[in-house]
Order: sequence, then C-alpha cells, then structure tokens
Amino acid sequence: MIKKKDTNQKDKKTWEEYIKNPTDIYDKEKKNVPEEVERKNRYKFDLHGFTLDEANIKVQEIIKHCIKNKFKELLLITGKGLHSSNNTDVYVSRDLGRLKYSVPEFIKKNSELNKFIVSINDAEKIDGGSGAIIIKLRNL
Repeated sequence: MIKKKDTNQKDKKTWEEYIKNPTDIYDKEKKNVPEEVERKNRYKFDLHGFTLDEANIKVQEIIKHCIKNKFKELLLITGKGLHSSNNTDVYVSRDLGRLKYSVPEFIKKNSELNKFIVSINDAEKIDGGSGAIIIKLRNL
C-alpha cells in the first residue's frame, strides 16, 4: 500500500489561493462576450402579478426610463398566462386578457410609446421564450 504524501503548508496555501480565483478553468455557463455586452444594454422587468391596467402603466414608465437611460432593449417577463383566471370570465378575451398579448397591443396603439419602439418579439428560449417579450428601442 502506498502512503499519501502529506501536503506542506506552501502547497496548501497555493491551492487555497487558486480556488479563490481559478482563471484557467473554462466556465461553460458563460456565453460569448458579444452576447454578454448586449445584455448589459438591456433592461429587464417581471410583470407577474400585475393586472392589465397596472402592467400598462408600469410598461409606460419603464419604456420612458429605458429611453432616458439609453437602454437598447427591454426584456419584459409576462408569463404564458397559464395561471390566468381569464378562462372563468366569459366577458374577458382569453388572449388579450393575458399580459403576453395585451402589453404589445397597448404599446402599438399608444402613439407616445410607439415612436420609441423598433420591434416587439417573443424572447429567445434562454430569456424566457414565449413567457417573455423583447422590445428593441430606438436610439434617440
């Protein structure tokens, strides 16, 4: 049987320093640099729990804030509407009663906000997929 060599204090200290900041280990969770830079110019807000009226007021505030602070994109987490109570009310549209559909419609119909918008699309899967929307903003 081979006995393990005892680590000396110098080796132990070197290892402890290394694990504090392991610079040569590839981090597979990190994306390419250009995408990371792009995300820094993005404002993100979660609208879960907001009513349609509250969400529309908040979205108006957020868009104005983003324009003022020169953000290029706005990521709005709307949810998919799976837990919406709209299915129980026959007087409420099943689609337009959900934030996912109503927020883009509100923006498109609001001429004050629409002039700041380049596009409104569903988010990529990594950003929330069909439960989120990406709004590209104009540079002013």
